[in-house]
Amino acid sequence: MTEASLAGKTILMSGGSRGIGLAIALRAARDGANIALIAKTDTPHPKLAGTVHTAAAAIEAAGGRALPIVGDVRNEDDITEAVLKTQGEFGGIDIVVNNASVIDLSGSLDLATKKYDLMQGVNVRGTFLLSRAALPVLKDAPNPHILSLSPPLNLSSKWLGAHTGYTLAKYGMTMVTLGLAAEFASSGIAANTLWPRTTIATAAVQFALGGDRMMKVSRTPEIYADAAYEVLLQPSREYTGQTLIVEDVLEDAGITDFSAYAAVPGTPDSDLFPDIFLD
Repeated sequence: MTEASLAGKTILMSGGSRGIGLAIALRAARDGANIALIAKTDTPHPKLAGTVHTAAAAIEAAGGRALPIVGDVRNEDDITEAVLKTQGEFGGIDIVVNNASVIDLSGSLDLATKKYDLMQGVNVRGTFLLSRAALPVLKDAPNPHILSLSPPLNLSSKWLGAHTGYTLAKYGMTMVTLGLAAEFASSGIAANTLWPRTTIATAAVQFALGGDRMMKVSRTPEIYADAAYEVLLQPSREYTGQTLIVEDVLEDAGITDFSAYAAVPGTPDSDLFPDIFLD
């Protein structure tokens, strides 16, 4: 049976200081959810707005309870501490959202080894470690979910060869999630991924994909947040092991008009830029 609300649910999210992660947190906060954020942004970044502390304040203002945790998902001790703090503050964990991610679309010859390691460390290792650390607590939740913001496994050469280092890191997130879905199905823990058909107006798109021009042909993070919300309400024993698409999830929920999500109001859907990994 689909749940009616996330009221009283506890979400542990990696990242979330800004962008899609924060939008997902704010959507849950409007129901009265508890949200713990583990993120590195303790102090303001020169180019990127928002810290884990400003995100926490926004969550509280939206009606939720917030627990900001300064930490690095590549560090196992930080992750263990985040799980323990979240459990101690809110009494359990219902949902893990693997939002933290690093993007670099450089070709293999141009990709710095340090950046390759960073993408593997945050995207893949971080997703695995945070999910694994929370699993013993999730098992006690009535409707436990793991949600990773990563794409379906599209093995077309178009995507495999486009940016091999980044593709490995994002597909690694998906492989972790699908593996956990299979491994813990008998425990009733759902694990799914979620990815949009169009680019989303975030700092990552602005700085890594195409600047202001790309932002104007993207959708707002709220479309991702609304789809994530629908996923997290689903019965965990039945709705798992899927690589979900944002727009498909919303259509299944009865939402077919996406015009309100255009970053520039009035932009027709046909003019929006398609996201990577989807044919």
